[in-house]
Amino acid sequence: MKQNYLIYCLGFLFLTLSTSCENEGEKVYKIGFSNCFDRDIWRQSMVNSMKVEASLNPEIDLVVFESNIDSFLQVSNVELMIEEEYDLIIISPLDADLIVPSLEKAYNKGIPVILIDRKANTNLYNSFVGADNYQVGELAAKYILSTSKDESYVVELYVNQNTSVGYERSKGFNKTLNTSPDVNIVKRILAAEQDNHREEIRKTFEENPKIDFFFAFNDALALEAYEISQQVDKSIKTKFIGVDGLNFIGRGIDLVKQKKLAASILYPTGGQESIRAAYQILKGAPVSREIKLNTIIIDSLNANIIGNQLSKIADHVRDIEDQQSKLQGLEDTYISQRNTLRILIGFLISTALLAVYSVFSSKSLRKRKRELEIQNKKIKDQSSQIEKIANEVKLSNEAKVNFFTGLSHEFKTPLTLILTSTQSLSEKKAIKDNKLLDELSLIYKNSKRLLRLINQLLDFRKIEDKKFVLKASKTNLFKFTKGLFKDFEREALRRNIKFELSSNNEDLDVFIDRNLMDIVYFNLLSNAFKFTPNNGAITIDIVDHIKEDIVRIHVVDSGIGIPSDEIENVFKVFFQGSNNNKNSSGIGLHLTKEIIELHRGQIEVRSKRGAEFIVTIKKGITHLDEDELIDETDLVDVESFFIESDNEEETFEVNHPLNDEDYYSVLIIEDNPDLIKYLAGKLSKDYTVHTSDGTKGIELAIELIPDIIICDVNLPDKSGFEICEILKGDLRTSHIPTIILTALDNKDSYIKGLESGADLYLTKPFSLSVLAQSIKTLIYNREKLRYYFVNNVHNISDSSNFGSLDQEFIAEVNKLIETNLDNSEFSVEELASLMNISRIQLYRKIKAIMGINVSDYVQNIRMEKAKNLLSQTKLTIAEVAYAIGFSSPNYFSTSFKAKYNKSPKSFRADLNT
Repeated sequence: MKQNYLIYCLGFLFLTLSTSCENEGEKVYKIGFSNCFDRDIWRQSMVNSMKVEASLNPEIDLVVFESNIDSFLQVSNVELMIEEEYDLIIISPLDADLIVPSLEKAYNKGIPVILIDRKANTNLYNSFVGADNYQVGELAAKYILSTSKDESYVVELYVNQNTSVGYERSKGFNKTLNTSPDVNIVKRILAAEQDNHREEIRKTFEENPKIDFFFAFNDALALEAYEISQQVDKSIKTKFIGVDGLNFIGRGIDLVKQKKLAASILYPTGGQESIRAAYQILKGAPVSREIKLNTIIIDSLNANIIGNQLSKIADHVRDIEDQQSKLQGLEDTYISQRNTLRILIGFLISTALLAVYSVFSSKSLRKRKRELEIQNKKIKDQSSQIEKIANEVKLSNEAKVNFFTGLSHEFKTPLTLILTSTQSLSEKKAIKDNKLLDELSLIYKNSKRLLRLINQLLDFRKIEDKKFVLKASKTNLFKFTKGLFKDFEREALRRNIKFELSSNNEDLDVFIDRNLMDIVYFNLLSNAFKFTPNNGAITIDIVDHIKEDIVRIHVVDSGIGIPSDEIENVFKVFFQGSNNNKNSSGIGLHLTKEIIELHRGQIEVRSKRGAEFIVTIKKGITHLDEDELIDETDLVDVESFFIESDNEEETFEVNHPLNDEDYYSVLIIEDNPDLIKYLAGKLSKDYTVHTSDGTKGIELAIELIPDIIICDVNLPDKSGFEICEILKGDLRTSHIPTIILTALDNKDSYIKGLESGADLYLTKPFSLSVLAQSIKTLIYNREKLRYYFVNNVHNISDSSNFGSLDQEFIAEVNKLIETNLDNSEFSVEELASLMNISRIQLYRKIKAIMGINVSDYVQNIRMEKAKNLLSQTKLTIAEVAYAIGFSSPNYFSTSFKAKYNKSPKSFRADLNT
C-alpha cells in the first residue's frame, strides 16, 4: 500500500516536471522559400516581409534559398527541400518549365506548394500569391489612354516572355492599348541581361524624339530609359512609367516625386500574405487557390500620401521587430529560470521520496528477484529450445533450397551440350539439305524452353532474396515483341489458333531489361496457349497512350478464363485456379508481376470470355535510377542462336606454326566428362588441348604453362574463382588469359569473377562460336602485349610502375641479367634458380611473354648493351666483349655481325662518320 503510494508520488513528480517542456514540445513547421534571385530591392523587400510575418509565429521556421538567376540551382534547392522533408515549400519560379518536374514531385509527395509572384506551367500546386500581372499591364495602358489627348506614340521595354510575369504584364499592356486607334506602339524592346537594350533605347530616341510614353517592365528599367533620353536630348518630354512603387530613395515613389517618372504601378511583394497562407494550409484551414494582391497607379497626385503611409508601415514593422527581440530575450530568461527552479524542486522531492521508498522496497525486491530468477530460467530454457528448433528448420530449409538451386544449375551443363551440339549439327551442309533440320530445330527450341523454365526457377530464388538488378536499355517494343511472337507461331499453326500481333506505333522505343521482359512475355504467352483450346484465338496488342506517357501491352486469349472470386489471387506465389487442371509451378505470374514492378510498371488481369493481361510500362527514363540504365551495345546475348541460318559452318582463324609442338595450347578445367569431350573435340582442330577434371588443374597449369585456360566454376576441389585467383597471383602463370564458364549469371558472380582476375566470363549455355572468337581475341591481345614487351625490353626495370605481375617478372629478369652481364659463366639454370622457378618453367614463361627462348633473350640484352658501349664509351672491342660476358672477343665479333650484319669495328666506324 505504501509502495503504491510512493509510486503514485513519483509519477506525479514526473508529470509535473514533464510539463516544464510542454511549450518547447510544440510542433514547429519547417517552411522553405526558393527565391529566383535577390539582386533588387523589391525581392529583398519580399524576403524581409516573409521573415517579419514568420517571426510573429514561433511555430514557423522559415529557411530562404537564393538561386542567383540560375534555374538549375533553383531546381537543386527544391530537390534538397523535398529530400529533407520540409513541411511546405514556397517557390518564385525563374523558369516556368524547368522547375515543373521538381514542383510536381513535391506536390505528389504530399508537400504543400505555394507559388509567389511568378507562375509555373503546371496545375499541381496549392495556392498562388501575387498581383495580377495582366492587370498591371492593363493599368499602365489605361493610364496612357487617360492622359493622352491626341495621337500618341508609345515604346515598351519588356522582359523574357518565358516567365509568367513578363508574358502576362506585356499582354495586358498591349491588348488594352490596341483598343484605341489614337495610340501607336512605335517599338517593343527586349531588356537583356547583358544591357544590349541600352543601345536600342538610345537609337529609338534618336530616331523618334517625340515619343509620348515609355512603359518599362520595372522602375529600375524606366529610370535607365529616362537617363538615356536625357543623354540624347534634355528637351525630350516623354512620360516614363515603371512598375514596383517601392518607397526607397531612387526607386518608384521617390522617382515620381522627382518627376523622373510620370507614374509607377504599385506591385506588392506578397511576402506577408504567402506566410499567412502557408500557416493556414499547415493548420488544415481552407486557402484560396489564387490570392490576388491589389495594385494602384502612383503618380504626382498621390505619391506623397502613399509614400507617407508606406513609411509609417515600415516604422511599425521595425517597432514590431524590436519588441519581438526584447520579448524573445525575456522569454528565454523566464524559461531558463523556470526550468532551473522546477529541476531543483524535483530533485528535492525525488530524493525524499526515494529515501522513503528504498526502505519499504528492499524486502519486496528480494522476493521479486527470486520469482524473476525462476521465471528467467524457464524463459531461457524455452528460448534455447525455440532457437534450437529454429536453427534446425533454417538448416533444413537452406539445405532444400541449396539442393534445388544446385540441381537447377546442374541442368545447365547438359543443356549446353544439347544446344551447342544441335547448333553445330544444323550448320553442317549435309543436315541443311535434309529434312532432319526441322527435327533439329524442334529439339533446339524445346531445349531453350527447358532452359527458360530452369532460369525461371532460379529467378524465383532471386526474387525471394531481393537480388534482381534491372539492366534497362533502349528497345523498339514492337520489334522486340515480334521476335518473341515468332517463337509461338509454330504452336499456333499446329493447333489452328488465330495468333495476331498489332500496334498503333511500331516505332515506339522504351527502356526495358530485355532478358527480364523476355520472361514476362514467355509466361503470359505460355499461359495463354496452355488454357486456350484448339481453334481459339490469342492476340497481342501494343497501345501507345501518348497523352498519358505510357504504353500498354494487352495479351488476350479465348481460353477458360479465371473465376471472378480468384482474380485477386492470380499473382500470388504458388497459386493455382480452381478450374486449372494443367500442370503448373504457380510461380510464373508471381515472377512476372515482380519484374513489371521492377520496371516501375503495373500488371492487371481481366476475365470475361477468356483472360486479358494488361501490362503498363512508363515511357522515357525519368522513372529509372541511373545505375539501372545500360547502353544497347553492352547487351550480349550469348543464347541467341539461330538454327535456320544458311551460312556456312562458322570457323575461326588461328595461324598455325609449322610444328605441332608450337600450336597454341588450351587447358580445359571441367568436371563434366561430356563437356570436356565436346570442347576438346571442337578445339583440337586448331589448338593443342589439355584437360583436367579440376582435381589437379593448378598443378597442370604450372607444369604446362598453356596459352589459354578455360575453367568451370563448380569443381570438386577448388572453385573456378579460387583457381583463377591462384594462377593470376603466381608469377609463373599470371600471364595466361583465363575464361570462366559458369551457370551463375547474377551480378555478384560476375563481380567475383572479375575480382579473381578472369579475362572473360561466359554463362552456360554458351555459344561455341562466341567461345571460339573469345579465345582468338584473347590470344591476339596476348600477342600485342608480347610485341610491346619485345620492343620495350630496356624500358622495363624494377623502378617501373606498371602494376602487372608479368611486367614485374620481366623487370626482375632484366635486373638479374644486368647484374650478371659481365659474367661469362652466367647460365639459364642460374637465372632460373635466382627466380625460384625451374628451368622449363622459366623457358615457357619467357616464351609465352616474349616469343623467344631464354638464351636468345639474354643474348639480345647483351648485344643491345654492346651497342651502347660501342657508341657511348671509348672501350676497346675486347673490353666491350668482356664487359658483356663474352669469354672471347672473336666470338663476340662473330655474334655481333650475325645479329646486326656488320662487325663491331664497322659499327663504331659508321658512328664516327
